[in-house]
Amino acid sequence: MKSNFSHVLMLTGAILAFVPIMAVDYLLDTYVRYKEKSLAQEYVEATSSHINAGVMDGVAALRKVIAESPSLCTPTFVSNVQAAIEASLNIKQFLVENRDGVQYCDAYGREVAYSPLSQALPVPGLTETVTVVKFADMAMPALKISQNFGETRQVSVFVPLLGQSEAALSATLWDAAMLRVTLTNGLPIVTIGDPSGFDRRRANTEYISAHFFAGQFPIKVELAVPFAMVRANYGDLDAVFTVLACIASAIFLLFSLSYVRRSRVPAFDLERAIERNEIKPYYQPVINLRTGELVGCEVLCRWEKRNGQVIMPGAFIDYAEVTGLAIPMTLSLMQQVRNDLGDLCRSLPEMKISINLFEGHFRDVGIVEDVQAIFGQSPISFRQLVFEITERRPLNNSIATTSVIAGLHALGCRLAMDDAGTGHSNLAYLATLGVDVIKIDRIFVDMIKPGISQVPVLDGLIAMAKDLDCEIVAEGVETEEQALYLRARGVLHAQGYIFAPALKIGAFRELATALGRPAPMPAGNAGAIASAA
Repeated sequence: MKSNFSHVLMLTGAILAFVPIMAVDYLLDTYVRYKEKSLAQEYVEATSSHINAGVMDGVAALRKVIAESPSLCTPTFVSNVQAAIEASLNIKQFLVENRDGVQYCDAYGREVAYSPLSQALPVPGLTETVTVVKFADMAMPALKISQNFGETRQVSVFVPLLGQSEAALSATLWDAAMLRVTLTNGLPIVTIGDPSGFDRRRANTEYISAHFFAGQFPIKVELAVPFAMVRANYGDLDAVFTVLACIASAIFLLFSLSYVRRSRVPAFDLERAIERNEIKPYYQPVINLRTGELVGCEVLCRWEKRNGQVIMPGAFIDYAEVTGLAIPMTLSLMQQVRNDLGDLCRSLPEMKISINLFEGHFRDVGIVEDVQAIFGQSPISFRQLVFEITERRPLNNSIATTSVIAGLHALGCRLAMDDAGTGHSNLAYLATLGVDVIKIDRIFVDMIKPGISQVPVLDGLIAMAKDLDCEIVAEGVETEEQALYLRARGVLHAQGYIFAPALKIGAFRELATALGRPAPMPAGNAGAIASAA
């Protein structure tokens, strides 16, 4: 099927060939957007990294003081906190108080003046909590990092949110720019510039914007500037782009005509399929091997064409990843999942829904906002969502990846490693990602044969998952022997054809209603699994 994009391509080539000025405007605008977006992203990443570094400095100092102080408010303790303050540019004060806020001691023997601006927030992966406070006479808000000491006392360290004043920060921004630091729950901490234009922007008002999270901490930095303000600084490039546009338009026209003649442009067939909601979610049940109860499902997909043809995902998933269409496809699937399973999740609040993400989702923290926007007001709670990543294409250990994982965890979602054992997994890699669930690939489950008492590779994967304190789900379970073997080694959850294939929503809803709560299982394979010794 030939894409309409071919006609668009020829029309665009003709426009570029006969109206060079349109090409100049378009190319220059694109260049400005790309460059200024990159600069804005670098700015928010640097600001976020500064916040993260300051907080981690406070965490390290707090832990060091507690470890080296046998008891609180002693001369040794005071000496330790004073040394910590002197050794750091970020730390302003230490404080020991009880749960009611009664102060016992600090670094300098005076009352510490502060007032909380937010609730104490937990930090994924840390035992400390973080509270935004107004500290002493500082104009810039500070962060109070606290650690419980015993049952009644709490030791806290105060660090400024940023090392510069608002005036100094304002001097580093573009004209008419807005910088905003908020908690991930939306509570504003610092706002420089007027955010009202950006928050209420109309369709014809374009902004260059970027945002980033401060590592694993629930703090978001956001920057926005009107596109017209930055575009005005590039007038001197118009002449250069005009000459280049005349050359490029002719080359582009020849290339587009040649390309259309020899190509069927398959990417646009898939793009139209996504727009038409032809990519449909199918739901494969996940079963508790001890009780026979349905505990969740994995969302798979099928391409259901209008002519009735059904295309399996193996024919287009890799292509979708390469072309970037996997991202809008995932958003479409999540929206359909929300509509399909909302009522069911309300009646089965412990049911988990596993949704596959791709490596491209972890290059931009926008996926966290997409999840929040799609499921935030739905009957499906964030704690019911499990996002799967495949081990066959490992994630880069980048700031963006860490921020996406931290953002999903901050919402309450869980992270699963799919295809475990087939690629790059090891204890360090999985621990770094913060994986909550490990899914054992079917190639290891297939090693379980009648009469076999041990499968060393599979047993090693199970042991690794237990060492990481991860939940385990076995994939591709097709025989009773496999299910019994897995259950005997502590694997409680499994999916596979012995229970059910991937189902359309109607069939899955009926199965979930029947198996959603513990009940005696029917005779047959599943019943034998649930009742066998």
